Amino acid sequence: MRILVAVERERGFSAAAQVLGLTQSAVSHSVRGTERKVGAVLFERGRKGATPTPAGAAAAAHARRVLRLLDTLVAEARGAARGAAEGPLRIAAFRSAALHLLPAVLERLAARHPGIEPEVRIVRELGEGTAGEVAAGRADIGIGTVGGTTPVPAGLIGDALLEEPYALVHPAGHPDPRSLPLVDWHENCGSYTRDWWRRQDWIPRATVLTEDDGAVLSMVSSGHGMAIMPALSLTGAPDTVEITDLGAERPTRSVGYVTTPELASSTAVRALIRELRAL
Repeated sequence: MRILVAVERERGFSAAAQVLGLTQSAVSHSVRGTERKVGAVLFERGRKGATPTPAGAAAAAHARRVLRLLDTLVAEARGAARGAAEGPLRIAAFRSAALHLLPAVLERLAARHPGIEPEVRIVRELGEGTAGEVAAGRADIGIGTVGGTTPVPAGLIGDALLEEPYALVHPAGHPDPRSLPLVDWHENCGSYTRDWWRRQDWIPRATVLTEDDGAVLSMVSSGHGMAIMPALSLTGAPDTVEITDLGAERPTRSVGYVTTPELASSTAVRALIRELRAL
């Protein structure tokens, strides 16, 4: 399983062999044996290396999750023997959650469980997003948009933590902010909010697209347009921008967590969920 995961990650037998301290022939032999047992081709071989087939990607995801369970077994046993939770905790979070939710949560987690070692990766909430990182075995828990029109993906479990409203943000003091061009970013919202946008005839098509909410806020602050942003993205907004409520019909976004059924009962994941619920 470790060889399978390494080949999928490194996209080549030689690179995987180097990482694992094995020979290329040993890695190749192992993969061929796995393919025979599974009954499917897991990698397309070529001059560019080894590209996982759909079967290979699925097998690697399962292998990562099994390997993570083996690591969790060790951490849980050691923690039980010492009477304290310990070991790494891999967290995938989208940018504004990582900036504005996690610091306080991790501070409380460290105070109560100093043996837990959080590893945080910021993941764009596009496509499979944070939930995809959990499903693929690259994260133990994901913090992303869940609930409402964004259900927890099949095979995972999770729950909503908070509902954040959207607001109009524009240069402070502008006499007619709705006349400004729209600044947006692809990660901004899901289908529910997009449907709300389409019903608002005053919202123009975005003339400026940026990579993240921080860039949007910077553009608005500099007077280049207005934006419609969720509350987390507006945490600590500068005085050069003004935030206007969109009224009772404003859209909202649910932020929550997802994890795997097998890791949901682990001490580290349960401890983090408790701190997240205390927000």
